[in-house]
Amino acid sequence: MRVILIVLVIILVLLQIQLWRQFGEVRTLRELVEEQRLENEELQRRNEALAAEVEDLRAGLDAIEERARSELGLIREGEDFFLIVDPEDAEPQG
Repeated sequence: MRVILIVLVIILVLLQIQLWRQFGEVRTLRELVEEQRLENEELQRRNEALAAEVEDLRAGLDAIEERARSELGLIREGEDFFLIVDPEDAEPQG
């Protein structure tokens, strides 16, 4: 009878160890799920911003002109272009 009791106690202890390991894994998985949810939200906001930009580009020429001016430095015919340089960034003239 004692042997059966000892075996049952050992089995109970082993099951408890396994149970606590599972709780640790569940906590780790929950943290991973939360990190993934936050990343998904950030990517969703980015996708929405990109979709809005695409819609702007499809809707009219104003957005295209704005991008051409800001990213490519293009100007209209008859406009004057002025480049203002920070003195710290300018190379000394030799």
